Amino acid sequence: MRVTAVLVAYNRRELLLESLAALAAQTRPVDRLVVVDNASDDGSGDAALEATESWGDRVRVIKLTTNTGGAGGFAVGIAAAVAEDDTDWVWVMDDDTVPGPDALEGALTAHERYVALGADDLAVMGSRVVWTDGEDHPMNTPKAKIRASAAERERAAAAGGMEIRSISFVSAFLRAARVRELGLPLAAYFLWNDDFEYSARLLRGARGLYVPGSVVTHKTVKRGSSDADPGPRFFFEVRNKLWVFRRSNALYGWEKVLYAGASARRWVRTFKASEDRAQLRDCLKRGWRDGWRKNPKATHRVLRDAGVPVDVMVAVDRLSKLDRR
Repeated sequence: MRVTAVLVAYNRRELLLESLAALAAQTRPVDRLVVVDNASDDGSGDAALEATESWGDRVRVIKLTTNTGGAGGFAVGIAAAVAEDDTDWVWVMDDDTVPGPDALEGALTAHERYVALGADDLAVMGSRVVWTDGEDHPMNTPKAKIRASAAERERAAAAGGMEIRSISFVSAFLRAARVRELGLPLAAYFLWNDDFEYSARLLRGARGLYVPGSVVTHKTVKRGSSDADPGPRFFFEVRNKLWVFRRSNALYGWEKVLYAGASARRWVRTFKASEDRAQLRDCLKRGWRDGWRKNPKATHRVLRDAGVPVDVMVAVDRLSKLDRR
């Protein structure tokens, strides 16, 4: 199995360097590395070039001219990764993610166990994500598959993990063949719910595995969930979640009903905990309006003026035509 790591960076130079050092120190080496700098203004792109010189031709640093958000950055990086025909897995993460030394080895070992049980249908794997105190990070809790069969649960457990329905982009392993079949993350999401929609899309009709034996540290400022007083970003949560329910086929109909109910409860908790409910009301109003009245632009249209290299843009064009709305 050949693994290409994709790391998306934006204005966190020191954390980026720590993440790159951790990737270089894996007990099972990464085969290739793609770093996407989202138009940082703190020298992150140049720092990445300098820090990865020892990788030789196994690394590519892509410096975008526009901040395309996490969704756009991952779309660019994943397109560059799967353009290489011999890539089997794409390992994605943000620049504040620091993999443990055996994070990659742990994931591939779990995959080997899974295959040995008689099936090679894994589309997505996800690492255990902890905060700096070593406790599980609530922002990156994987969603278990609600109606997983007994056989699915038993096989996942025997491989040392849990059957999942979606995963965050903080250390997710995406089967390259599945990406080539279904396309890229939707860059129009910019941030929030892009990983939920995309991982659920890859996992519809396929298998996913949460791997506790693969551990990464997510170095956010605080240990908390993303709905803890999100401020103006709440607009993206509302709009993008409506896009998932209205436009994406990532979820089955019955799943959309369940997730819609869960989202409503989450929004209520967000309002209760907020110190600026007026701002959240404004975000809810605008997000609700745009979520119903507008549709996400095709990924290749969002990225065409962002400074994506020509060869990668060719891959983006091809793969974005496969995006299933």
